[in-house]
Amino acid sequence: MSSRIDIQLTSRLADDQWSWRAAGAREPRGTVSSSLIPDGAKEGDVLRAEIERSLEGIEILALSVPPTTQEHPAKVEKIELLGSGRQQAGVSWSLAPKSKGRPRRDGKEGGGDGPRGERRERSGGPGPSRGGPRSGRPSGAPRSESRGRPAAPAQSTEHRNTLLATLETAQLPIAEQLLRGGIPSVRQAIDEQNAQAKAEGRPPASADAIMAIAEGLLPLTTLAAWKDRASTALAGGKETRLRDLRAIVTASRSVSLDEEGRAMAKTLHESLDHRVKGMSDEWVTRISAALDEGKIAEAFRIASRAPDHATRLPSDLAARLATEASAALTPETDPRDWMALLDAVVESPVRRTVKPVGIPPEPDVESAARNAAGLVPALATLLGLRIPPPPPRRVIHR
Repeated sequence: MSSRIDIQLTSRLADDQWSWRAAGAREPRGTVSSSLIPDGAKEGDVLRAEIERSLEGIEILALSVPPTTQEHPAKVEKIELLGSGRQQAGVSWSLAPKSKGRPRRDGKEGGGDGPRGERRERSGGPGPSRGGPRSGRPSGAPRSESRGRPAAPAQSTEHRNTLLATLETAQLPIAEQLLRGGIPSVRQAIDEQNAQAKAEGRPPASADAIMAIAEGLLPLTTLAAWKDRASTALAGGKETRLRDLRAIVTASRSVSLDEEGRAMAKTLHESLDHRVKGMSDEWVTRISAALDEGKIAEAFRIASRAPDHATRLPSDLAARLATEASAALTPETDPRDWMALLDAVVESPVRRTVKPVGIPPEPDVESAARNAAGLVPALATLLGLRIPPPPPRRVIHR
């Protein structure tokens, strides 16, 4: 069941992902696809998220701007050009001091005293308390461990830190902006800095000079950011979610990889193939087991939930499903069982090859068969209807 929470965008990890945390929390909680981010959203914005909780964690289904969004001070990183703005030797850059982080939700800098601590003392009962260190897990242990699942490894910053350590002073603030949000982040920083310079009567920074540096650094920052994501996935092993692993492998095709990056991409690709094959084999085994036990409707329900969008039923298993379903859909079958099996067949990938023997003479059953005739063509023949054409082929634009 989905629910809604407020989240805050923390940083842009790549062109296709942002990191986020629950509004008011101290640490990032996960990542979200850039395709879900509303237009104009930026780092630090608080958005209303529709989420679904599962054993793998929190999955964001949709994002929207809250009806009443509180104004938060904009967190502006300034790139300041000291000099006339002309391309001359001796140009230097400096970042404005960072603003202090958001206060904790309880309004305190730290410690377990106060109203929450008082409630803990008054409770006096067993079990984890609401405030202070959690009694249900060791102090400092990740929250997810208390839920019975291993904690995801922290996002690596090793490669981006290594890159920043090799850059010149003038390149550092530009590279940091690129790591936050790519070229758009650099342009936004230039616009904000020049707007402030104009208000203060100072000459604007040379946008062309800054963008020339940014264009040269972009391949390096993109590679470093991808390596950090890849390192995190490698460290997570089987705990890395399949969709995250697939996104990293896909992103590797748009990055100029060095020798180390190619080795990481190869390892991740092999891991992805191994996991998908294992899930596919398990899926086929479950379908076969259900058919062996005579649970035809259950076999069709399993077949309709492939573990991966690219997974296909083996031809022999698809033929077996169609044959057993056809033999089970007879006029003598109990009407409720017949309709339950039809519902499962309609959702399956082999529905057009199922040929029912007959339809029970019940008005409700005949109505259900008539409604499903467009998906199971053999029903149209039994009902004396014109066989509908196959559905058009779906083209997925990438």
